[in-house]
Parts: sequence; C-alpha cells; structure tokens
Amino acid sequence: MDINAEKFTPLQITGNTRNRIEKSIAREYLLTIFLNGQELVTLLCSPKDLKYLAVGFLVSEGILTGHEDIKNIEVDDWAGVVRVETNKAVASDTRFFSNRLITSGCGGAASFYNDTDIAGSKLESKMKVTSQEVLNLVKDFQHHSELYLSTHGVHSAGLCKGTEILLFNEDIGRHNAIDKIFGKCFLEQIDTVDRLIISSGRVSSEIMHKVAKRRIPIIISISMPTSMGIKIAEDYGITLIASVNSTKLDVYTNDWRVVDS
Repeated sequence: MDINAEKFTPLQITGNTRNRIEKSIAREYLLTIFLNGQELVTLLCSPKDLKYLAVGFLVSEGILTGHEDIKNIEVDDWAGVVRVETNKAVASDTRFFSNRLITSGCGGAASFYNDTDIAGSKLESKMKVTSQEVLNLVKDFQHHSELYLSTHGVHSAGLCKGTEILLFNEDIGRHNAIDKIFGKCFLEQIDTVDRLIISSGRVSSEIMHKVAKRRIPIIISISMPTSMGIKIAEDYGITLIASVNSTKLDVYTNDWRVVDS
C-alpha cells in the first residue's frame, strides 16, 4: 500500500456519459515539528520521509547549521509529529517560534529569510553542463516518479551529478520535496558541492534561498521562475534553467555554465 496516495471514485462525465471511476489521489498530511520541546511549525505535506523533511526545513531556516547541532530526532507517524532536540539553545523569543501553518502551495518559510541568512559570497563554481545533458536529465526526471504518473498531484526534486540523479524525492509541496533532499544530505553528510538541483515546481524566491544556502550552482526546473527568483539567482551567481521540455530550455542567469552539446 502506498502511504502517499488514496483511492477515490469520482463521477466522471464525458458528454452524455457518466461513469464511476477509480482514481489515485495524492494524500495530504499534517506534520508538526517540535524543536527542543516547543512547537515550531505545522507543514502540509506528503507522509513520507518525515525525518528528512523536518531536518531539511530546519536547515533551510538556518536553525541547523552543522551535523553536530542534532542531539536527537523522534518521528511519530501516527501523531504526525517530529521532535528535534539540538545541542545548542534556540531562544523561545526568536523569529522562528510563531506556530505557523505552511500550506502545500505556499512557501511560507520565505517570511524568515533575508540576505544575511545566506553565508558566503557569490558562487564561483566552474561547473558546466551541456544543453543536451539538461534535456536528457529532464527526460529521465519526468519518468522517475511513479506517484506523479499515478496521481498527477505531487512535485518532485532531485540532486544530480551530471545526468545522474543521485537523490530523488517527492511531495505535494514543491518546497517540501527540496527540503527532503537537503534533509537527507544533511543527515547522511552527502556532499552538494558541484551538484545541481532539478525541480518540477515554480522557482520562486524561497526556492532560490534554499538552493543558495546549500551553495548549489545550477538549478533546473520544468516550470517557470518568478521575477524575484531570477534576481536572487543572478545575485548569488547561480545558473537558473527553467521552462525545460523535450526540445528547448530557457537559461535566465549565468548562462556561461550551459555550453553547446
């Protein structure tokens, strides 16, 4: 049984024909993160890899900065809770504790971000990809998710080395899918240097903040960017490739990293 999907039987109307059909629908799940015993935030997400999601969220927020920060993690799937204990105190009056609900369609976390959260200067990575490598990678990526193919209701994200997808995850939220990737990298100490991120979702400012924090030089999306997402990519030296389909790609920033095939 797939915990990420449920079966429903809607009435399908085609012209004058009415039939009950069975459809797989992406499951929506409430996950509450407790940090050092205090409720931090509730995420609307898919109910898979909750530990990676919670840690990835905390990393993206700048609460966790090193593997040594983590003292203990407990996941309660039945209650929809992840409890994280850290080895350093996080003051209860900081900007982080606001009992927020972050929906699957909204970044939410962007309210925490500012440019000082992103350590380091412009990325100087010399990493390059060919246009054909991008097209091949997107083709592979689009056939990677059985859950998407069955429900058409989730977003996907991948960490890649060249045209090889090293890590893959999915969620009803495009932000959550990326946080699950970064959470796994953080917990298992998987290097992100000279890697690229691929996403099915819109590349907005909060997505770019997550990528910039992990010092990843290239992001590829099959969807569109936003104006602020483009400006952040330019500011931090990240190559933003978007609107990719089987025959074309649009390179919005730092296009010198995309070379002819």
